[in-house]
Amino acid sequence: MRLSNYFLPTTKENPAEAEIVSHRLMLRAGMVRQLSAGIYSWLPLGFKVLQKIEAIVREEQEKAGALAILMPTIQPADLWRESGRYDDYGAEMLRIKDRKDREMLYGPTNEEAVTDIFRGTVRSYKDLPKNLYHVQWKFRDEVRPRFGVMRGREFLMKDNYSFDLDKEGAIRSYNAMFVAYLRTFARLGLKAIPMAADTGPIGGDLSHEFIVLAETGESEVYYHKDFEALDPMIDVDYTKDLQPTIDQWTANYAATDEKHDANSDIDSADLITGRGIEVGHIFYFGTKYSDAMGATVQGPNDDTIAVEMGSYGIGVSRLVGAIIEASHDDKGIVWPESVAPFKVGIINIRADDDACVEAADTLYKQMEEAGVEALYDDRADRAGVKFSTMELIGLPWFITIGPRGVKNNLVELVNRKTGEKVEVSPEEALKRMIG
Repeated sequence: MRLSNYFLPTTKENPAEAEIVSHRLMLRAGMVRQLSAGIYSWLPLGFKVLQKIEAIVREEQEKAGALAILMPTIQPADLWRESGRYDDYGAEMLRIKDRKDREMLYGPTNEEAVTDIFRGTVRSYKDLPKNLYHVQWKFRDEVRPRFGVMRGREFLMKDNYSFDLDKEGAIRSYNAMFVAYLRTFARLGLKAIPMAADTGPIGGDLSHEFIVLAETGESEVYYHKDFEALDPMIDVDYTKDLQPTIDQWTANYAATDEKHDANSDIDSADLITGRGIEVGHIFYFGTKYSDAMGATVQGPNDDTIAVEMGSYGIGVSRLVGAIIEASHDDKGIVWPESVAPFKVGIINIRADDDACVEAADTLYKQMEEAGVEALYDDRADRAGVKFSTMELIGLPWFITIGPRGVKNNLVELVNRKTGEKVEVSPEEALKRMIG
């Protein structure tokens, strides 16, 4: 993409309303624009990152056996009355009426909607287990929306729901999501720690939050001193019993919100304190919704069995902010390659030099043909402006082309994260970006 043709409304100054790093940098980098309190439009750069995060989330859900569907944003109030949550959920739920005066709501979550799908379609234990997921916009009317996409009112969320015949099967489904979450966050360039959590309005008696460490995190957590060096379960066989692996992992590396946690096997002397951001939450709640809403199947002995359920959420749009909170410097964002909007930026430092223009155009065309996502700064701005833009938006690599280098068939390849610079031929630079 040529920057002269792109829509990238960057700014130099920190917006006065932005209290945390991710909010400041997302606004400055032209990723989002506020439409209303806690509600944002996603501009091209931000939307590309959002889509890449969503793609990784989807891939890991499907590897773990979840099936993609799409449920509506608007739900009937009567469905929530069946579960008993309509009056209990509180003021965060946006309640509305349609033209026929029917009570509706903008869904903050989808336990009721997916249970309605299940009870209307699944009849026999032979059709179990099932795990259905979707990625959909949600709305929760936060009393004080703040911190940009980290605590907005409208947000993109992956939520999925498991249905099993018995508790043993439900725990297997829960464990599969536990591991899928660790894999997901690792692919996003994050180290996420599971922490036993309250179930809140979702319900149930088993729940874990997944916490990303960041200096600007919203809450204080304690975690094992060796956590940073941990291998986050990248290799896993979902057909095997995952419980022993999870038990060992959580016994040694789970986070806690207390220095001395009676439920933790970690020696308090090995715990260190840090700040954390919640990026995912999983729940096992048994038959809470299936009992209330009649989600049953015919069992192997012709008996009627209420299915065991769990639900699992990842804040996809929240993850954009969380990644920035965990990966930035004083110049701007530092994107992990897996979610970067472009892999490399190409900077022509002399747009008035025909030889430089030709060299930059040629390298950009070669990148396009090789399938490398490149952002080519072909503007007539000063070199300093171009460098500042690339550092702000945080592309993993950028390549600078200038008169001296063109004469010697060299370009400068810069690693955004480490700051390492090396002079290589354009052919070698292309090779490294393809590799």
